Amino acid sequence: MHKTELPDLGRVVPGAESAFAEAEYSLRIARARQLLTEAGLDLMVITGPENIFYLTGQQTPGYYTFQTLVLPVEGEPVFVIRQLEYFNFISNTFIRNAAIYTDGDNPVNFLLDVLKTRGWTQKRIGIDKRGWFLPIAVYEALQTELGTLHDAAGVIERLRAVKSTAELEKMAFAARYVDAGMLAGRNAIAAGVSENDLVSAMMGAAIAAGSEYMGMEPLVSSGPRTGVPHGTWRRRRILDGDPIFLEMAATHDRYHAALMRSAWLGKPPAVALEMEKTCQEALQAALDAIRPGATCEAPHLACQKVIDKAGFTDNFKKRTGYSIGISFAPDWGEGAILSLYSGITTELQPGMTFHIPPALRIYGEFTVGVSETIVVTETGYRILGSVERPLSLLE
Repeated sequence: MHKTELPDLGRVVPGAESAFAEAEYSLRIARARQLLTEAGLDLMVITGPENIFYLTGQQTPGYYTFQTLVLPVEGEPVFVIRQLEYFNFISNTFIRNAAIYTDGDNPVNFLLDVLKTRGWTQKRIGIDKRGWFLPIAVYEALQTELGTLHDAAGVIERLRAVKSTAELEKMAFAARYVDAGMLAGRNAIAAGVSENDLVSAMMGAAIAAGSEYMGMEPLVSSGPRTGVPHGTWRRRRILDGDPIFLEMAATHDRYHAALMRSAWLGKPPAVALEMEKTCQEALQAALDAIRPGATCEAPHLACQKVIDKAGFTDNFKKRTGYSIGISFAPDWGEGAILSLYSGITTELQPGMTFHIPPALRIYGEFTVGVSETIVVTETGYRILGSVERPLSLLE
């Protein structure tokens, strides 16, 4: 292992760009250690950028290179990080125990040396085996050297599922940014403008309002392209009679809010109006089912009941909603934490946050949909956004 001395900080101020105060992270780490102890683990190797951010404040678009927080139940955490990211790490966190590898090092071997040096290789080590940012090669190398690796998936996510007041404040900012973007996108719709023009207006307005880079790009399409799920803009110009699908997120200190709206340039067909009406009613039914103590499947079942009654069962083949909050690319949601779907019996708690986007489509023809980002409250729910819901009918 090539050992790198900690560089002089120069004018970089430790923690200057942190999203929260140091005490907040100390509390989060203490709670995470408690859960690790309850799981019978001595330490956890944490690789997901969302979990790393939650526990330390570290944020960078450079998580495409290896980074990990090694969190022991006892002792100081160690952050294994690429040399180029060190000053970013200093600016965003209050952790000073960094192990820096260079571009000439093998990061996995470097991590193994960190574990060996601290006498941790014989400990019960947890790792998120289902994490997006744990390559198979990394997992296999660690398993070969360390033996049994225990699955700690969901440990940190349990903490992230319920947001604090401070976290909700950041999501409220994000909701205002996404409102600005959505309104700008709707206002830009006209015959002859391109999908790119809409996205340019949406992202420009959201960023001007305060948003940082989003966890996922806007989902914007027009005409028959709207009938394909998760379509993104591709230069198509809008024609009279076109449906327009708009969905986007915005973010404040990595906390996201998202919003979906639909528009039509000209007169929609009767079936589209009926589908849009069903989406509105399904969304409201889902919202009305949200309250502390209800299960995560309750809003989905309420939404599905409305859709089934309207005869559009085959046009709705997905979950009703998903947890939202801290996100890095490639997603704006926290769907791996909680889903609003059949069979999910986790109880809703105050402080949980969800994006609820019922949408109906005739594949290859059109999609209509509507959504809200909401917070579960002591008595029900609170909507974070303010953009009116009905289908925008434009001339």
